Amino acid sequence: MDDDKVFRALGDPTRRKLLDLLYENNGRTLSQLIEGLDMTRQSATQHLDILEAANLISTVKRGREKLHFINPVPLHDVYERWVRKFEHQRLSLLYQLKTELEGEKE
Repeated sequence: MDDDKVFRALGDPTRRKLLDLLYENNGRTLSQLIEGLDMTRQSATQHLDILEAANLISTVKRGREKLHFINPVPLHDVYERWVRKFEHQRLSLLYQLKTELEGEKE
């Protein structure tokens, strides 16, 4: 996994919005993705290329249409490497606090 590409892709609010749209309704065309957004097709294509390079989306051609699908695996990899280890520590501290507070009540 290339963390730099994933973080770069996620660092832009427009790309996060595109991922949110795919999460809501996976398998959208470019036209469907930019519908209601203040974005040109060229700009959206550039953002989608970055997301695809980071493996956060994949595309499938169906006839003349190109469908875009979210790929959650790189997000899970980032979670496992960068978030989960901190979450474990936080939960352990909360558990220790809970047991100490419950011990004081007895």
